Amino acid sequence: MSLFLQVVSVSKAVEELRNLAVRCGDEPVPLSDALHRILARDVHTDVDIPGFTRSVVDGYAVRATDTMGSSDAIPSILPLRGRVAMGKSDSNSLRPVECIYVPTGGILPDGADAVVMIEHAEQIGGEVLIKKPVAYGENVLFFNEDFSRGEPVVKCYKKLSAQDIGVLAAAGCRDVPVVQRPKIGILSTGNELVPVTVRPQAGQVRDVNSYVIAAAIRDWGCSPVFYGIIRDEREALSTVICKATAECDAVLISGGSSKDDRDMVAAIIAEHGTVLVHGIAIAPGKPTIIGQCNGKPVIGLPGHPASAFIVLIAIVHHLITAMTGETDSSMRTLQATLGQNVSSSKGREEYVRVAVKDGIATPLFGKSGLLNTLVRSTGVVRVPAESEGLETGTRVEVIVW
Repeated sequence: MSLFLQVVSVSKAVEELRNLAVRCGDEPVPLSDALHRILARDVHTDVDIPGFTRSVVDGYAVRATDTMGSSDAIPSILPLRGRVAMGKSDSNSLRPVECIYVPTGGILPDGADAVVMIEHAEQIGGEVLIKKPVAYGENVLFFNEDFSRGEPVVKCYKKLSAQDIGVLAAAGCRDVPVVQRPKIGILSTGNELVPVTVRPQAGQVRDVNSYVIAAAIRDWGCSPVFYGIIRDEREALSTVICKATAECDAVLISGGSSKDDRDMVAAIIAEHGTVLVHGIAIAPGKPTIIGQCNGKPVIGLPGHPASAFIVLIAIVHHLITAMTGETDSSMRTLQATLGQNVSSSKGREEYVRVAVKDGIATPLFGKSGLLNTLVRSTGVVRVPAESEGLETGTRVEVIVW
């Protein structure tokens, strides 16, 4: 293809890919199945949370002013006027200079404005010795202090955490509106590839990339659709690419992106659509293809697993987030100190695998075809395109696998 080696920057490649993305629709799922799904629209609470002022500890409901100056040596002595029963709303009103026992979660009696923890009090007969003063509102959760009725409790396009699930439950959200999982077609090309169940002979390798790609996109909330291993035969490859683009939201093709007479992926994409990028200023991963086939994004990934994984993180991840609308889609990172010089060719964005231990990031230099650096590394350090490398002692951000 004439476009090959007319490399573009990583930012340009990401821009092209995001422009191809079509936002996924939404669907309702039960609250119990909503963990890690992306919320499709704001959810509002139908009640005030909490619906009553309550204690957050086991203790004694008091007027805060009645506990001023309390200490172990000179405690405040307050008559005990009764107990609050859990789940009951008919609690007694509290008069000045007295207290009422209230359990955690119990309704705060009228007239009380604080709770003394049971650890800071001692009951003797019908009286309670208060040994520590409390301030107004201490150990108390006031009516609608959390959320007011009609207020959004979780905003749209957030990936739902366990904490979010709890808040949605409090808001009465039984069926959660979430973004549909993008269906991503995955196929591998190459006469040398064999299934993982086959012992490879000389010149053969097992299909690693299908599983690497599927695992990564599952982690990002997608549903992988496998189309198997396709031999380097134009008609067979064209048929499967057309089928995958008809059935999926996007297609990832492993292999077939290099400049070689037998490689046909770019030509097939061009035949059924448009090749937008064939060559990115990234290492590893330079021969990556970005195109559109039958109206769907199609990405041709390098055949080497390490190279393919880097492209997934640096580029394909942006397509997924554009399709789902996820607002907080940044990769998990950690800060470390570089333990060894890293050289780089100016003009390309390089991703160097590193192992982090005791805050030191040690580069794991290796050929892109090696698998061992993937499992031995903690993640990768990005070397900007305008840089010629990073020196020992530089503080770096490690993108964690």
